[in-house]
This record gives sequence, C-alpha cells and structure tokens, in this order.
Amino acid sequence: MNVKEQLLDLKPYQPGKPIEEVKKQYGLDKITKLASNENPFGYSLKAKEVIEANLSSLALYPDGYSTDLREKLSRVLGVKESQLIFGNGSDEIIQIICRALLSPGKNTVMASPTFPQYKHNAVIEGAESKEIALINGQHDLDGMIEAIDENTQVVWVCSPNNPTGTYISKDILLPFIERVPKHVLIVMDEAYYEYVDATDYPETVQLLEKYENLIILRTFSKAYGLAGLRIGFGIGSESFIKQIEPAREPFNTNRLSQFAAIAALDDQEFIEECVSKNKQGLQQYYQFCEEHQLNYYPSQGNFILIDFKQEGNEVFQYLLERGFIVRSGNALGFPTSVRITVGTQQQNQEIINILTGMLATRKANV
Repeated sequence: MNVKEQLLDLKPYQPGKPIEEVKKQYGLDKITKLASNENPFGYSLKAKEVIEANLSSLALYPDGYSTDLREKLSRVLGVKESQLIFGNGSDEIIQIICRALLSPGKNTVMASPTFPQYKHNAVIEGAESKEIALINGQHDLDGMIEAIDENTQVVWVCSPNNPTGTYISKDILLPFIERVPKHVLIVMDEAYYEYVDATDYPETVQLLEKYENLIILRTFSKAYGLAGLRIGFGIGSESFIKQIEPAREPFNTNRLSQFAAIAALDDQEFIEECVSKNKQGLQQYYQFCEEHQLNYYPSQGNFILIDFKQEGNEVFQYLLERGFIVRSGNALGFPTSVRITVGTQQQNQEIINILTGMLATRKANV
C-alpha cells in the first residue's frame, strides 16, 4: 500500500493525556485536566435539556445542511445563511479550506508557533508551508506579507493566537488585510472570540462586505463548552462558501451538536458568566507569575503560557504525577514553558500551590 509520501513522516495530532490513563499510571484518585482549553464550567443547561430531549432520534441522519442552526446563527451574526459553512469542529473547516485550495506547487503562510493544524493539513495536500516566527509572541504581519508570492493560496491569522493568547488589534489588522493580494485567502481563526475583552479587538464579521478573500472561523468547543459534540463554523462571502462546500463531507455535523448549538446561542448569560470567571482566573495566574518573576503573555483566551525557565516536559511531568494534566511547551514551540487552561478558582489555586512548591524546591537546590 503506497500512501502519500508526505504522510510518512507526519505525526498525528497529539491530544492531552486521557484522565483514566493518568489515574491508572500514577495510582491517583483525582485528576484535573487543564490541557485542552476546554470550558471548566461545562455547558449551558439549555443545551443539556435539548440533548436529553433528542436522544431518541439518534437512529436518524442529521440535517446535512444544518438548516435550523444556519438560520439561527445567521440572525445572531447578521449575515446571510449562504455565508456560513459548518464543520466537525473548526478543525474540519481548516481541513476543507486546505482540501479546496492547496496542492503541490502551492504554498500557505502562517505564524510560528501557532495552531498546528494549519501546517498539518497543508502537508497532507503537498503544499509548502511558510512559517514566520512570532515577534514577542505576536504575529509578524509584515514578515507574513513579504512571504506571499504568486503561488500563495492561504494566509492564516490566529487571533487570539494558540498557544500565546495574544491578539491582533484592529489598527494593525486592517492595514494587513489591505496589503494581502486578492488571490490569497485570509483565514481569521477566532476560536477564542467569546473570551476576548480587549477594546481594540476587531469585529471581523463587518469586514466581509468589503473583503471577499476573508473567512472567519469560530467554534462551539471553547466558551460554549460543547467540545465533545464537535461543531464549528466558518463565515465568508457567499461565492467562496459555495465554491468550497463540495469539499465538505455529507452529514458532517451530528444531530445533537446542531440542537445543542442552537440552545447554547440562546444562553448568553452562561457565556458572560464563564468569561467573567475566566478573567478572574487569569488574574490568579498573573499574580502568581509576578510574585515569582516568571514571564508570561497576557492572554485573551482561556489559557496562559508561562515560561518556567526549565524544560517544559519536566514541569509537565511534575504536575502530571500530582494529578494535573497541562500541555508542555516543547510540543508548542516554547520548550521552557507550559500552557495551562484556566480552570475554576479552586483548580487554579490548587495548581498554583503545587507550582509554588516546585519553584521553592528548585530555589533551595540552587
């Protein structure tokens, strides 16, 4: 069997360690997972009710066009129904874009480090990935512009960026979009949109009327807490969405995810509460970092990247053995850092206490 050559050295996405595996391996009764930027407060009770009410319909295929959700979301966003495309998480929208636009001889431009699935899918399609290093945790938009050539098909902008949590302000983003050639698709990945509280964060949906080469990605996996149901969406021009729709698999979003997403949109009070608690949680980590003189990036997401000035894998392992699953910066392009999802106030304090003890031990051994 001869698979594509580019797949031979391509590693599959590595999610955070499963809770049950860690319990068994280390003989622990309690595990706190703060590795995958899930919502520690769960999801809306309205979504739970509609899920329970529709469990008897699982023998039926879902609506392949996501009609009811499409109608609901178009009203919420103020866009036409034909400007939306739905995916099995926004990950699948990334895959659809790459499948539709990338091929051998073409290239795509992205920041580095950023969300790894941009490059992963580009590799599968045989396209070149031009990775432009971050500057102080921020996208080097000038460098990304310089990397664009006649073979560039897609430029990826992740804001807030994963894994740094940094964002691109309106004053910086708009000149960048103007400079991107019209033949290049600009993908604004806004998976953490609901968590953003920066007053100069751009409302990109309003830009779609002017820029047909723009698509915005969002998801119900983060603030809405529906990660297990896998549903995300893209917002773009009618013509472009129509062009890429054939690359979408039929029935790619399930019945429960569609029903739950509709209900979740009706519970913005839940979102506001989660965002408020997330902001308080970030303050816990900021205070911890400042007390111990640790570098970090102020985050507009529900996670924080902290530089512990030692191997990220070592910090990861230290926490793992004590019942906390985080993400080592080694796999994220920051080898002396770890990325921690903001949890509940209690979860944050518990992990901060453990990290404080780790730092005290390190200081004593110096």
